[in-house]
Amino acid sequence: MTKSLSLFSTLIAAFLLLSTSCKKDDPDPVNDEEVITTLNYTLTPESGGDAIVFSFQDLDGDGGEDGVITVSTLAANTMYTGSIELLNEQASPTEDITEEVKEEDADHQFFFDVDAEGLSITYDDTDANGNPVGLSTRLTTTTAGSGNVTITLKHLPEKTAEGVSSGNITNAGGETDIKVTFPVDVQ
Repeated sequence: MTKSLSLFSTLIAAFLLLSTSCKKDDPDPVNDEEVITTLNYTLTPESGGDAIVFSFQDLDGDGGEDGVITVSTLAANTMYTGSIELLNEQASPTEDITEEVKEEDADHQFFFDVDAEGLSITYDDTDANGNPVGLSTRLTTTTAGSGNVTITLKHLPEKTAEGVSSGNITNAGGETDIKVTFPVDVQ
């Protein structure tokens, strides 16, 4: 009788476990954020000349080894058109994350924190709602100097919050997909 009761209890427990774990109203699995290993910020002088590329590459992702930053010198009194490219080089073949940001532009915005005198960056693209994205920019230099430019990509920022549409990250909220600080030298 004890063996029958024990077997019966085990069968009921297994039935209850299976019937509760397969409910249709279980939440959908969480969609993980994309892996971004590389950010390239290409700046082309509007008056002509060779493009300059500011690049960040961290092939092993967060943790592990530090990423590698590559920069070039900017010319004073110059206007550049800028474009950002995002890659996942852990994937084979390499995945172009830029396309995803373009497709989901209402859910993304780049922010440019400029800590260099005589240098400014403005947005040159918008999403379907007329809010800035930042894949395309204009970078303008006036005087020679040095400093830093920090580029931050936010996922699901509050684009209508105060200052966000003009590039102020303070009220943006959202999640940071990537943040890179480039040392800048203007000559």
